[in-house]
Amino acid sequence: MANKVEICGVNTAKLPVYKDAEMQEMLRAIKAGDEQVREKFITGNLRLVLSVIQRFNNRGENPDDLFQVGCIGLIKALDNFDLSHGVKFSTYAVPMIIGEVRRYLRDNNSIRVSRSLRDIAYKALQAKERLSNELSREPSITEIAEDIEVEREDVVLALDSIQEPVSLFEPVFHDDGDAIFVMDQVQDTKNTDERWIENISLSEAMNKLSQRERHILQMRFFEGKTQMEVAEEISISQAQVSRLEKNALKYMRKYV
Repeated sequence: MANKVEICGVNTAKLPVYKDAEMQEMLRAIKAGDEQVREKFITGNLRLVLSVIQRFNNRGENPDDLFQVGCIGLIKALDNFDLSHGVKFSTYAVPMIIGEVRRYLRDNNSIRVSRSLRDIAYKALQAKERLSNELSREPSITEIAEDIEVEREDVVLALDSIQEPVSLFEPVFHDDGDAIFVMDQVQDTKNTDERWIENISLSEAMNKLSQRERHILQMRFFEGKTQMEVAEEISISQAQVSRLEKNALKYMRKYV
């Protein structure tokens, strides 16, 4: 995508580049209703769209599709831009374009999220932005939930549901050496050396028990049966099952 010159039939190498003063004049003309200048302005800012969508070039999406979505964000930014705010158009447009692309990626994600959850999430994001401006700080989940009149738990669930999946092979740091990927920072809590050694010790300890004792522990702790159920299955009393179980566990603790 980064080296692509033509995208959606547009030769990006030949796109015009306007200075800030020119863009300010064009924006004033657009606000006055000049459609020709509007067309010219949009064409002159397509490079901005291209630079934004390059951030998403590792998502496996068609760059032409992302470019078109980014153009929608650019047009929305132009329609909502207010000259009186005193900010550069690009400063205002970039978040709008990014938001439009992210919305597209969420809606076309292979992990389907219900429409109701997405609606709550979008309302929560809008409320968060508005409350941040009003409070001059980031609002809490509780404040957002109260503002949109939704239960706090529903807001948390909705916001979590629209988080984009991260590949285990996505680089998170790259120095002069090898890249560090997400998978390098994810801890495996199940297959640690300690757990592996513990499993070997338990297996060895189980082998030291009699066949009946192994059978009782298997049913009790791996199959989740009660002492009464074990007693009925092997035709002995519950008291005998309890005694055999305690003796077996006592021996295994000493061995381990």
